[in-house]
Amino acid sequence: MRHLKVMLEYFYPWTNSAGLYYAREQGWYREAGLDVEFTVYDPERGDTLAYIARGEADYGIFPSNRLLVQRETQPTVVGVAAINHRGMETVQTVRSTGIRRPADLGGKRVAMNPTPRGLAMIRQLVRVDGGDPDAIIVVDSGTRELTPEAIAAGEADATFGSYWAWEILMDTRVPEEERIVWPVDEIGAPHYHSYLLGTQEEATQRDPETVRAFLAATERGYRAILADPAKALSIYERIIPYFPVKLVERSLPLIASTWLHDGVWGTQRTELLAPYAEWLADHGILRDRNGWQTACTNEFLSREGRE
Repeated sequence: MRHLKVMLEYFYPWTNSAGLYYAREQGWYREAGLDVEFTVYDPERGDTLAYIARGEADYGIFPSNRLLVQRETQPTVVGVAAINHRGMETVQTVRSTGIRRPADLGGKRVAMNPTPRGLAMIRQLVRVDGGDPDAIIVVDSGTRELTPEAIAAGEADATFGSYWAWEILMDTRVPEEERIVWPVDEIGAPHYHSYLLGTQEEATQRDPETVRAFLAATERGYRAILADPAKALSIYERIIPYFPVKLVERSLPLIASTWLHDGVWGTQRTELLAPYAEWLADHGILRDRNGWQTACTNEFLSREGRE
């Protein structure tokens, strides 16, 4: 039995990993001769990509933009499957701020993690709606996601970052009619794979059959949850019991809607990767706008996913 350590993309498991957990619960990895362990990273030691690059995790889920950036200095990790075919972030505010459209964020305090990518994106959202991106007042909230209550209390006027399929669904005392939530890919953000699944490129050369077996079982898990999201509820009651069942129940069908494109699982799509790399390069986040061509491979997916 081959042991594989699979690192997730956040500080704790959330519904985007449902296919992985379900495949393990059903014994589909074990059928393929794989003993799969799921884990999360210690941010003081880096993100999932850093762990895979050091050989401290075998597979992992990570943002597509971070893979492209890492490979410019350390071409070690390669994407082998797409998990999501949409961006997740939102801009969130409440009506008492007076914000009614993205252009109104000019002159307002936007709480966010001010990474180069995040700053470029919020500026684009304001600019394409006719506002002044230079007038945005950035509030550095780090990795903390401000709640609607925090916005209503005046900590900021809006936030950038919370996921429409997770944090936005969390319980709040702010009435629904007072909240304003815009998924960024609906208001002018570039389209991209939010998360990819990857491994060391050397592993794909050394043991390609293990890569294929792992992906086949993983695809089976994601397809099963997409067909019946409620199958994952009992799993999340065990692995994140501190979150309400209602949150998981609402999140699963929403996040599952991002897992396939035209009925196909896993394909890392040129029409998402190439324009996104261009956008990242245009904003100084990447040097090589063509690096995506070697950063990802669909070779190890099922025949359907490769085509």
